[in-house]
Amino acid sequence: MEAERRPRRDASTEIAQEHENFVLSVREKMEKVSYSHCICKIPDKLFNHNEEKYTIPALVSIGPLHHGKEKFTFMEGQKWHYVNTLLGRTSNMKASLDICVRKLKELEGRARKCYGEDVTLESNKFIEVMLLDGLFIIELFLKLAVKSLRRRGDIIFNTHETFIRLRSDLILLENQIPFFILRELFILVPIPKQCSLSLTELALHFFRSMISGDVQILQKKFGQDFSHLLDLVHQSYLPTFPTVQHSEAKTNLHSATKLKALGVVIKKFKNDNLLNINFFDGVLQVPPLNINDHTEILLRNFIAMEHCNQNCSKLVTSYVYLIRYLVQSKEDARLFCQRCIFNGLEEENIVLMFTKIHVEIDVEEFYYKGLCDQIDKYGISGKKEKMLKVLARFCRKAKALIT
Repeated sequence: MEAERRPRRDASTEIAQEHENFVLSVREKMEKVSYSHCICKIPDKLFNHNEEKYTIPALVSIGPLHHGKEKFTFMEGQKWHYVNTLLGRTSNMKASLDICVRKLKELEGRARKCYGEDVTLESNKFIEVMLLDGLFIIELFLKLAVKSLRRRGDIIFNTHETFIRLRSDLILLENQIPFFILRELFILVPIPKQCSLSLTELALHFFRSMISGDVQILQKKFGQDFSHLLDLVHQSYLPTFPTVQHSEAKTNLHSATKLKALGVVIKKFKNDNLLNINFFDGVLQVPPLNINDHTEILLRNFIAMEHCNQNCSKLVTSYVYLIRYLVQSKEDARLFCQRCIFNGLEEENIVLMFTKIHVEIDVEEFYYKGLCDQIDKYGISGKKEKMLKVLARFCRKAKALIT
């Protein structure tokens, strides 16, 4: 009797095991989709071969995608100096280092899944890259926030040009490590008493010249749900409720000078969010954009991130796509500059900058579709109004001739 029951028990165990394996398989696929293409090499179609300065770091490599290149050898040494300084603030550097390494070993699998291609670095080397780059970034943030932590002879802070180049490197899509790596390391390392800022606050402070909007307001808005540092800066540009304005009508896009001819007034919109362009009662309101050394790098990498990440709305892509149509000529750019919407670059260079940026967007993902349709309707009604005025004037003249 007992022998007869055993196969049933084995069968139920087998079914349970199959169920567990199935659930595990589904979970692995979900995780793969969740983390895939968070950090990846930018597709060739988004950049020309002579535009490497927008994708490849100039001074420092972060993460595995550009690790080991000879041009970054000097900065690798500077990273180790920063790590030594950071961990040296604890009474037991060896123990602190050991805790960090153990935590990174736990996170290795999750971190590897964040990259859009297989990372060929073996386990210990991969963990070393995460450790070195993560701790370097934390110490870099601390040194900027707390001036007394800087040392004489620090090349990063001694020359403004070096700092600017390094900061630009840290917003390149191909030059990132997962934000959760930074977050976990920040919990484990000794933070000086002079610094009371959170990791997110330190990052916002570091990138404040690149951030769209008031940093203090953004600190309240943000949690810690970022893929990486580029994503953190990207989120500062997003509207609070980023929804696409759907419309069944065909979207027509016009240049600024053509809109002016149609009777549309273009005004500077004093708003903290760059993407908050709106149209009401014949007035197109556009927030100002201060164009500087990092503007094109930032916009290009935002677009690349939105293109590579399926879960990312194409909001900055939509912005650049719209501006490319609004500013097609030197005359269009002059109109924007006269309204103080654009500054920092000559008119012809503004047109050139936006023309060079490659953008592809599906009409269903175009954030400003509804806005463009409103402008189009206004233009059509404006034409009708002009025709009625011309007709009325003609009728008055005809009546005068008859009488």
